[in-house]
Amino acid sequence: MWLATSGDDLVAQDPLTGDREVDVAILGAGFTGLWTAYYLAEARPDLRIAVVEREIAGFGASGRNGGWASALFPSSLATLAAGASREDALAQHAAMRASVDEVIRASAATGIDAGLAKGGTVVLARTATQLARAKAEVDDARAWGRGEDDLALLDAAQARAHLDATGVLGGTYTPDCAAIHPGRLVRGLVRAVRERGVRAHELTAATRIVPHRVETERGTLTAAHVIRATEGYTPGLPGHERDVVPVHSLIIATEPLPAAMWDEIGLARRETFTDGRHLVIYGQRTADDRIVFGGRGAPYRLGSTVRLDRRHAAAVHGHLRATLVEMLPVLRDVEITHAWGGALGIARDWHASVGLDERTGLGWAGGYVGDGVTTTNLAGRTLRDLVLGADTALTRLPWVGHRSRRWEPEPARWLGVNAGLRAMGAADAEERLTGRESLVARLMGPLTGGH
Repeated sequence: MWLATSGDDLVAQDPLTGDREVDVAILGAGFTGLWTAYYLAEARPDLRIAVVEREIAGFGASGRNGGWASALFPSSLATLAAGASREDALAQHAAMRASVDEVIRASAATGIDAGLAKGGTVVLARTATQLARAKAEVDDARAWGRGEDDLALLDAAQARAHLDATGVLGGTYTPDCAAIHPGRLVRGLVRAVRERGVRAHELTAATRIVPHRVETERGTLTAAHVIRATEGYTPGLPGHERDVVPVHSLIIATEPLPAAMWDEIGLARRETFTDGRHLVIYGQRTADDRIVFGGRGAPYRLGSTVRLDRRHAAAVHGHLRATLVEMLPVLRDVEITHAWGGALGIARDWHASVGLDERTGLGWAGGYVGDGVTTTNLAGRTLRDLVLGADTALTRLPWVGHRSRRWEPEPARWLGVNAGLRAMGAADAEERLTGRESLVARLMGPLTGGH
């Protein structure tokens, strides 16, 4: 839906035609690659920058996500502090919060109408165990010095004032999220970088990256710096098969809803929303008054295959519709106009990272675990500083230079990832049956970035 309503003709442009020498070669024309190109071109207009993309810009997760530009980071503050310090962990959190506003600022500066609305995020607590988790999360935030302006606890009435879903007992609210139209943003970004002299070579499939070289089916780019910005598609590169696993998140979108229905539902400020279950769901009210609603659940495919199985996708899409109607019964007869999915990237330790090897000139960013719309912007500015050799507050953040261990070989990888996905669904079922915090979820916590 996002690409279909992006206002762009989606015609691929400028495929590579032979070998070229550039200063910076970027693999992947999603948010990471395009933000990196944008900030480099802004800082150094003299740089020769080229981006190569197998499909069209935004074909992957950047054009398929739920449209949350949030301050969420996949590793907890405690995990970050354990690898660095308390101050470093809080600096990472502050950088993520500031990056939400930077996405808004940069979109306006480039004239991109991305349908942005910084309405924040409401996380509904719809069971007693979810409410207990919400209170514990707020208590933990206070222990880190995070105030109500960062994360607030809501009672039932306050939570329903944001979103009048069924069974609401309370929840939390953070202002640090903007609902966006990611298709408009990513297609606007490719236009913006081209206007700044960047060559964005669409329909140019890379076959291999090595120090100072990107090899493609159409020619080779030679560069002082090569940046890998491929996220869930990374396992398709030789030598990177086990860097991340691609896990699919699926989404549905309703028809535009009438004003009277929105009066009943809420989301007056276009808040993004979820609830406290373990198997992730997420939603937003779009600028044209649809609900876009997504969640996890599609199985991981053997060998890190990115292609989505249609039978599994149909089952998850059906479950998403049932979940949405259970939360908001007023939507029972509303038409679902679009249903799609996309692959996100998960590192073995659920820790996003960005870095540049000065010896080889190879840089990277990824492992966002589905929280990449904002994190990619921070990555782009950080890679700019690393490429230019600048020592800045961004290059000193604790995710810079982090190296996750590799995933296990198959079939152990297939067994482990799918067991984890099933465990999160089982944890929700366990809590519905027992009314107590899930033992399964507690056991899985150390394997999912401290969450």
